[in-house]
Amino acid sequence: MANIDGVIIKKLRVIPDERGFLMEMLRCDDDFFRAFGQVYLSVAYPGVVKGWHYHKEQTDHFAAVKGMLKVVLYDMREGSKTEGQLNELFIGEKNPVLVVVPPMVVHGIKAIGTEPGYLVNCPDKPYDYDNPDEHRIDPDGGEIPYDWGREDG
Repeated sequence: MANIDGVIIKKLRVIPDERGFLMEMLRCDDDFFRAFGQVYLSVAYPGVVKGWHYHKEQTDHFAAVKGMLKVVLYDMREGSKTEGQLNELFIGEKNPVLVVVPPMVVHGIKAIGTEPGYLVNCPDKPYDYDNPDEHRIDPDGGEIPYDWGREDG
């Protein structure tokens, strides 16, 4: 399935040596980089859904740096060429990628496996405590056509 319009997936380069490894996540010379807002860590416990939410102005740039996360994106932008499309991604230690999520694309995460998933985000705007650009949707409310349950097969 094609990515939602404006969503970018950047394969991350892992540089290992005998001391450990280094992984670049976001660079100011990436062609999609606009601005630095802040950097934060979000941790999801195994099986816990953190979502749905979206931003009206903010672009997120995130990577899972420990564990594995299921990331689900939904395009609710009226008139978008991918309006109503879902993307399901599995990111983390087994798939090191940076995900760029544009404004008005709903997103959520769920740690998969037996350990917490650690997500580092570098949004292009700092969090405004007086007027947060954080809009939530109930993950089980049915507004987004997605079931967070595990699919065994």
